[in-house]
Amino acid sequence: MPDSKGSSMVNTTQSTSTSQHSTFLMVQNILRILAIVLLAASIAVMVTNNQTVSIFSIRLEAHFYYSTSLKFLVAANGVVCIMSVLTLMIVNYLLRQQAPQQKVYHYFFLFVHDMVMTLLLMAGCAAATAIGYVGQYGEQHMGWLPMCDHVRKFCKTNLVSLLLSYLAFFAYLGLTILTVHRSISFSPKKINQMDHHDDPQAL
Repeated sequence: MPDSKGSSMVNTTQSTSTSQHSTFLMVQNILRILAIVLLAASIAVMVTNNQTVSIFSIRLEAHFYYSTSLKFLVAANGVVCIMSVLTLMIVNYLLRQQAPQQKVYHYFFLFVHDMVMTLLLMAGCAAATAIGYVGQYGEQHMGWLPMCDHVRKFCKTNLVSLLLSYLAFFAYLGLTILTVHRSISFSPKKINQMDHHDDPQAL
């Protein structure tokens, strides 16, 4: 009877763990796909955005490629987008393995990946925000005049791209927090219980 009761408790634990694992995969897939869509949209909006105006007979062309900060944002978004697609496929393959010890290592590397991608997005958004502020308001102490008064369409479209990037950043921030929470849930006690149940010699 004690063995039966212990086995029942382990089965309940395994059932709960399986349910939590399925929920984790579903949520992380949704967030990762959302980030991919947002980043792809942000890149498309930024790359296709340009405006040409004439100021005092001087032809002025505005394009993201003329700004190092905006190029960095596009590059960061591109790297994170590609890595997100690869991670989406790899994670769904690796995390379906049944060995709890392997899952712990996978969660750790997934956390490191998501944290690096989050920091990269944050850096890209910060750089684009800084140059966008200067373009909108200028910098009197440095003698930099605002340019968005002349290329309003270009600045407004860039703002849309930047907002999409910020939404992707928050999606990745959620992924990082989710992965940390899932890693913490794999306590050594739970792993030992599941290993004990899976080992025929221990029963």
